[in-house]
Amino acid sequence: MRNTAKLTTAVLAASALTLGLTACGSDKDSGSLDSSGPLVVAASPTPHAEILNFVKDKLAKKAGLDLEVKEFTDYITPNTATEDGSVGANYFQNQPYLDDFNNKRGTHIVPVVTVHLEPLGLYSHKVKKADALKSGATVAVPNDAVNEARALKLLAANGLITLKDGVGNDATPRDITKNPKDLKFKEVEAAQTPRSLDDVDAAVVNGNYAISAGLKPAKDALVLESPKDNPYGNFLAVKKGNEKDPRVTKLAGLLTSPEVKKFIEDKYQGSVIPSF
Repeated sequence: MRNTAKLTTAVLAASALTLGLTACGSDKDSGSLDSSGPLVVAASPTPHAEILNFVKDKLAKKAGLDLEVKEFTDYITPNTATEDGSVGANYFQNQPYLDDFNNKRGTHIVPVVTVHLEPLGLYSHKVKKADALKSGATVAVPNDAVNEARALKLLAANGLITLKDGVGNDATPRDITKNPKDLKFKEVEAAQTPRSLDDVDAAVVNGNYAISAGLKPAKDALVLESPKDNPYGNFLAVKKGNEKDPRVTKLAGLLTSPEVKKFIEDKYQGSVIPSF
């Protein structure tokens, strides 16, 4: 379906310096992109790269946008590549995750426009309902701070655990005050949560990884996040100072167009929800 370059973290690490110099040259020091070439956007394969490739194939040419999509399977490299200039923008994350990333790594990534929400869900190969989890069951949760907190809040919202009052985006299992099923938690990399389903009783999986694994969040999740007042919408992001790059503003407009809204609704059937 696409001419998408897939880079692993290891490949990027080996070539980051060369790519950074090529993509930005002396402009990197000033914080601005070289706007003469294509806009290179780092994205998670599903649904982000799929949405970007729809834009590339159906909308970009008419809008005068030269767009290149690069896929990454982790949640770290897209931001570090955007920071060092290896790519011009990224599309994969939400605000709490970005705030935590910038704070811990000293990066300067900022959101441009919010596009969609991927509801986080609880899945299992062993039970059909959340309340059927047995006492002492093991639940896999993402091991990054924001997504682990989000997972625990999902479980709390559905009565499986109770968290301390006022706990925020840094909640951990230590903040659980009531655990009537004595659930055990296994922290794994977010991308590995679907693969853990055969080894645990249930797993909390990010929407993009669920879809990539062939799960249908709207159908298969035992419990699913509500989109109402949800702070976890995914957005297009750039290094601070590049928000007004004409290619970025064109892409922001296309990503929030009626055509993209219809594409998301038709393709994902409620498993990915437009945020505009």
